[in-house]
Amino acid sequence: MALWKYDKLLDRLTANWPAKVLSLAIAILLSLFHKISVLEERYFSVPLQIETAEGILPSGPYPKMVRLSLKGEANSLYPIQESDIEAYADLSKYTSPGLYRAPIQVRRMGTAVGIANLEIQVDPLEVMVPLDHSMTKVVPVTPSFRGYLESGYELSSYTLDPNQVPLYGPVNIVSGINDVTTDYIELTGRKENFSVVTKIVTKDSLVQIKGPLSVTFSAIIQQSIVIKTFDRLPIIISGLKNGLLARPQINYGTVKLQGSQIDLDSYTPDSSLLSVDCSDIDREGTYFLPLVVTAPKNFIVLRYEPLEIPIEVIKLTGGEQ
Repeated sequence: MALWKYDKLLDRLTANWPAKVLSLAIAILLSLFHKISVLEERYFSVPLQIETAEGILPSGPYPKMVRLSLKGEANSLYPIQESDIEAYADLSKYTSPGLYRAPIQVRRMGTAVGIANLEIQVDPLEVMVPLDHSMTKVVPVTPSFRGYLESGYELSSYTLDPNQVPLYGPVNIVSGINDVTTDYIELTGRKENFSVVTKIVTKDSLVQIKGPLSVTFSAIIQQSIVIKTFDRLPIIISGLKNGLLARPQINYGTVKLQGSQIDLDSYTPDSSLLSVDCSDIDREGTYFLPLVVTAPKNFIVLRYEPLEIPIEVIKLTGGEQ
């Protein structure tokens, strides 16, 4: 009786077995599709780290960022931060200059560690990186300016502290660098001495500054010194004794003055600037007398013309004034 029941149960289990196997397979697939359908996706862009041997550095362009695709369950996927995954290419086995290819790999850190069902895909899959030997070179710092000082003022001198910095990078780049510049130093509207702290700018991301990343710029500002020429200035006769009349052969002169731009721009010569002193003349005759320039004390007389002028001196008659 028991054997009959067992045979009957076996017949039931094996009846239509292809359909039952197919149904079981479909059920398993549906379960897998369901699990896949509930997985979430996230996308990150992270910096690409290049790992090299000692004394070897990247020496040319390569992708600085890579795109990561993360797939996993929502409750474990969304706590992950960009800083929890590091992308890198290991080129440490290469010890001579050249162009090398390496796959991009990832390291899990922080909240990304220990997640079993986390899938990470990288784009691109590999990277080509040029390598060269490293070198250090000390170069001067050059200031960069923007704008203009207030009108009438000029930058007399300046200092930079430090005035030079060491650079570290691949030979093919560092060997061609002769200086580094500061960030822009604003001059607009300034008319007094000033000091600012400003950053040092490196034009190539493959080059590092091994030292201070900023400098102190100190400026000495003074009024601009200019030269201005005044033409056709009247020559005044002074000191002539009563009863005498002077007839100068030259009536106008030219003076070249040096002074601050502000002072010279606002200066208008008066009638006393050029003169001839006739106080030593007491009789008629023709005299060659030196030109006298009486300029304000804040100006320097660089040149004047004529140096002397001929003057005819006669006695006044009753009809002459």
